[in-house]
Amino acid sequence: MVRRIVQLFFVIVGGTLGYLYFPLLFKAIHISEIGWLVSPYASAVYGALILFLTTFWVVDYIVGLIRKIEETLVKAPATDILFGSLGLIIGLIVAYLIMIPLKDIHFQVLSTIIPIFVTLFLGYLGFQVGFKKREELINLFSIPARLGTKEKKKPSPDGTEFLEETPAGKLKILDTSVIIDGRIADICQTGFLEGTIVIPQFVLEELQHIADSSDALKRNRGRRGLDILNRIRKELEMNVEIYEGDFDDVQEVDSKLVKLAKLTSGIVVTNDFNLNKVCELQNVPVLNINDLANAVKPVVLPGEELNVLVIKDGKEHNQGIAYLDDGTMIVVEEGRDYIGKRIDVLVTSVLQTSAGRMIFAKPKLLEKAL
Repeated sequence: MVRRIVQLFFVIVGGTLGYLYFPLLFKAIHISEIGWLVSPYASAVYGALILFLTTFWVVDYIVGLIRKIEETLVKAPATDILFGSLGLIIGLIVAYLIMIPLKDIHFQVLSTIIPIFVTLFLGYLGFQVGFKKREELINLFSIPARLGTKEKKKPSPDGTEFLEETPAGKLKILDTSVIIDGRIADICQTGFLEGTIVIPQFVLEELQHIADSSDALKRNRGRRGLDILNRIRKELEMNVEIYEGDFDDVQEVDSKLVKLAKLTSGIVVTNDFNLNKVCELQNVPVLNINDLANAVKPVVLPGEELNVLVIKDGKEHNQGIAYLDDGTMIVVEEGRDYIGKRIDVLVTSVLQTSAGRMIFAKPKLLEKAL
């Protein structure tokens, strides 16, 4: 069908050109007296026939180009096409307004070339501005790009049409690390995390890639993450939504999460120390599961006594390592000799960071000896 339309277009163009210019050509070569053979209508037939014959060489390339453009437009998100088209229209309108005072130019070359150049330049510029600034325009005009909590609508191909709009700050966007960690399900069950849980499609793809890994450890972690998501969706009362959009101009998943949080005014939920820092640098709200875990751990102060099992030696000379029930590491100075034994220790200092908490202690027996 497209091939026939292209050939018809060439025939019409050829006929038009033949009707307009072939009589002038015949007159220039002094054969205009032949009669109906050089009439304008016959010239139209000549032009149509010539361009129709030309299509046998070029129509395949033109049809292929049209197919590529069609595939690109079909795959492109609706918002990209919409804002690119709006930018193009605004650019053409501005070009038309600029050309109004330039109509008085009597220099034929400038009056012909300048309108073409200005129209092409401003049209292209408007399209690029509309396409690249689409996210800012979405936020500016409050076009539905956020998630919601009530009745479900059919999602758009680009993933920007969701449920009813959720108030800013109510969206909790999960990253891959916090899903694999698993504690997010227990936190949701307690009710401390409110609002809508958002799981981006690109996070699901990364999780599936991990679950399909040839490495057994990675494969088990990925499957654990998928099990956690199923538990959250089926067993808990949290509202869970899938964000189906993507950011083709961004490669890293962490960068996509930050961009999505900016777009939806959501909060990133993670236990990734580096992502936590990136969010803070870009003024994106972030909830770090490790910070929450550290906050609810029992407070241990210097001078308190603990009973621990020393299980291995530390990095420094003569150190021993023990752990509390919540996983907190205890570095026991002069504790290497007690590996495999349960001893009483006195806390000397506590180091608290977003990556975790570390307790430094000394054997109580050693303190008594001193």
